[in-house]
Amino acid sequence: MKFFVRDIDISSGGVPVALINFEDATKLDIHVGDRIIVKKGKRKAHVVVDIASSEKVIDQGEIGLFDEVLKLLHAQAYDKIDVELADKPSTVQYIKDKLQGYELNDKQMDAIIADVVHHRLTDVELAYFISACEVYGMSMKETVSITKATVNNSDTLKFKNKIIVDKHCTGGVPGNRTTMILVPMMLAAGLTMPKTSSRAITSPAGTADTMEILSKVEISLPELTKITRKIGGFIAWGGSMNLAAADDKLIRIRNPLSLDPEGLLLSSIMAKKAAVGSTHVIIDIPVGKDIKIKTKKQANHLRNKFIELGKKLGIKVTVIVTDGSQPIGYGMGASLEARDCLQVLRNEPDAPQDLRKKSIYLASKIIDMVKKHIKDPRAKKLSSTKYAEELLDSGRAYEKMKEMIMAQGGNPNILPDEIELGEYAYHYKAKKKGRITSIDNKMISKIARTLGSPVDKGSGLFLKVKRGYSVKKGDTMFIAYACNKEKMNFAKKFFDKAVKVK
Repeated sequence: MKFFVRDIDISSGGVPVALINFEDATKLDIHVGDRIIVKKGKRKAHVVVDIASSEKVIDQGEIGLFDEVLKLLHAQAYDKIDVELADKPSTVQYIKDKLQGYELNDKQMDAIIADVVHHRLTDVELAYFISACEVYGMSMKETVSITKATVNNSDTLKFKNKIIVDKHCTGGVPGNRTTMILVPMMLAAGLTMPKTSSRAITSPAGTADTMEILSKVEISLPELTKITRKIGGFIAWGGSMNLAAADDKLIRIRNPLSLDPEGLLLSSIMAKKAAVGSTHVIIDIPVGKDIKIKTKKQANHLRNKFIELGKKLGIKVTVIVTDGSQPIGYGMGASLEARDCLQVLRNEPDAPQDLRKKSIYLASKIIDMVKKHIKDPRAKKLSSTKYAEELLDSGRAYEKMKEMIMAQGGNPNILPDEIELGEYAYHYKAKKKGRITSIDNKMISKIARTLGSPVDKGSGLFLKVKRGYSVKKGDTMFIAYACNKEKMNFAKKFFDKAVKVK
C-alpha cells in the first residue's frame, strides 16, 4: 500500500517510528507497537507503528515519519512510499529463550546484534534482553559471541601495524583524565594508539568532552585512518563512528535501568578495542566505596575475566587495580580537566602530580607489554618507568599532543590559562580547622554537573585539597565555576557534602 510522507519533525531517540491514521490502521489491522516495512526505491526500514486517533495529526493516506526513518530512507515530505506488514524478528524468540535461562549460541547472538544495529528491536525488547543477561548471567562463551558479533556488525579500523595499543578505565573517578596524557606519550614512543573515547554519562566530563576543548572529536573514519597513518593515533568520540555501534545502543538502555551485566560490561569494553585492531590493552580498574567497583575482590574477579576474554579474542590484556577513593587532578569539568592535562604535558610546576604519577604508571605498564617492539633505543636502556618519565620530561609527549590537536583541527599553541572558564566563580572555604578525611566522588560529580558540566564546558570544580591535607578555617577547599548565577546558586546547597574535615 502506498502512503504520502509527512515529516513529523520529531526524533524518537531510538528505534525508528512511524505514525499512521486510525482509519488506515484499522483497514490494515495494524496495532500500536506492530512493525511495518517502509520502502522508497531500493531503501527500506523496519519501523514500529504509533497510531493517531485524529486526522488533525495525520490524514488518511499519510504516514508520519520520525527523523530516524526519514534519514534511513532519504525521504522528505510528500514523497510517496510503499508500506507493508512485517513479522516480529526471529530474535524476539532468542530473547525469550534467554529470559528462560538458556545459553545463546554464536548464530543467535550475531542475529540479536544485527537486529540492534538495524533498529529492528524495540527498547522494550532490548530491556528484556539486558534484564535476562543480568538475572541469568552470561557464560564466557556468550560473552565472546556477543563481543565478536558487535565487531562483525560494525565498521572497523584496519592498520598494517602489527602492534596497536589501547587503554580503558572502568570509571567512576572524577578528573581521571589519564588518556589525554597517555596517548601522546605512546605516540612519542613510536607506538600506534587510535583511541576512541566516550562523552560523560554521570561524570563531570568524559575524555571526548575534554579533548573537544582542544580539537574536534567528531571525525570520520577515513580521516581518522589518515591521521593515524600520519602521526600514530588520535583521541576521538566513539559515538560519531560506527565502531561497535550495537554497544552504544545497549548502553543507552542499560543506563536508565542501572543494569550492568558482567558479560555486557566485558564485551562493551573489549568490542571497542577489537574494532580498532588493538593487540595490547591495559585496563584500569579503580576501586572505591562510592564508585562502580567497590572492593578489591570485585576488581580481581573482573581482572581474570578481562584477561580470559582477551585471550579468546587474540588480544593481550594487562589489568591494574588502582585507588579510586578520591578525585584525581585538580579540575572536574571539561575545560578544567583540559587545563590539568596540558599542565602535565608541559611539565608545569603547578600541574597535578597525582594525574602525572598515574599516567606514568599506566604508560610503564604498556611499555612493559611491548618494549621489544619499540624502536627508540632509550626504551632499551631505561626501565619502563624511567622511559615513561623521559617521554614527559623531554617534552616529546607534549609535542605529539600538539601534532594531534593540529591534525584534529584545533589550535596546537593554546596554553592552559587561555582555556576559558565559567563567568561566575565561588570560593568554598573550610568552616573549621582540621584534616581532610574524605572527598566524595559522587558528590563532586553531582556538584560539577549541577554547575553545568559537561554541557557548559567552562563549568565545574577546581579542587585545592586532597585527602590527608590540613586546612585552617577560611582556607579555600575548592572553586566552583558556572556560566550562570542560577546554576551556581542551585549547586551551593550540595557544597557542604563534598569534602569532610575532622
